[in-house]
Amino acid sequence: QVQLVESGGGLVQAGGSLRLSCAASGRTFSSQPVGWYRQAPGKERVLVAVIDWSGAWTNYADSVKGRFTVSRDNAKNTVYLQMNALKPEDTAIYYCNTQGFWGQGTQVTVSS
Repeated sequence: QVQLVESGGGLVQAGGSLRLSCAASGRTFSSQPVGWYRQAPGKERVLVAVIDWSGAWTNYADSVKGRFTVSRDNAKNTVYLQMNALKPEDTAIYYCNTQGFWGQGTQVTVSS
């Protein structure tokens, strides 16, 4: 069992920045990849970014490339999503996932 808790969401104006955190506890976290997903109202949950266990490899959805950066601190069992140059279309609930486990999500709202 892995427990995931996302935090760092909020309301920000277009062009602003937020940093999301995903804190893990329970089963081994530091040796597993972690994904950040988002779900906008009325839409499916989609993958935004993924990071391997070491942090050496990352991948991003085309819609966020160059604006979002995923990183991790395995000593703190935490994965981060730095979001810059935010757009209204980034508005969604953001979730982290590892080994099939989900957090409760954190709301990000970007106003125009």
